[in-house]
Amino acid sequence: MIKRNNEYRVDCRHEMRGGNGEVRIEHLWDCANELNANNRLFARLTLNPGCSIGFHRHENEEEVFVIISGCAEADDDGKTVILGTGDTILTGGGAGHSIKCHGDQPLVMLAVISGY
Repeated sequence: MIKRNNEYRVDCRHEMRGGNGEVRIEHLWDCANELNANNRLFARLTLNPGCSIGFHRHENEEEVFVIISGCAEADDDGKTVILGTGDTILTGGGAGHSIKCHGDQPLVMLAVISGY
């Protein structure tokens, strides 16, 4: 199955998980209807400068962020790290994280949430 860049369902979430600003979510694949794996999210996220996703935990699931472009400041279960293009972060097993756009360019990430 092929999807073109302009065919994705788009949601915009304001103050996601208690964060700042808006997060644009482009659902690359509909987890309920198009994927057979136990995924809850398979999307491209865009956060403009100053925008963030607030700290939250992942119980019985894992979330992976892959930085496509831009720079991120992430809280990796209490440890602050800076992430750049090509870097990844994995959170699961009850651990928590937050992420915000760091710098003056938009942060674009692939986000995948899978249950277990």
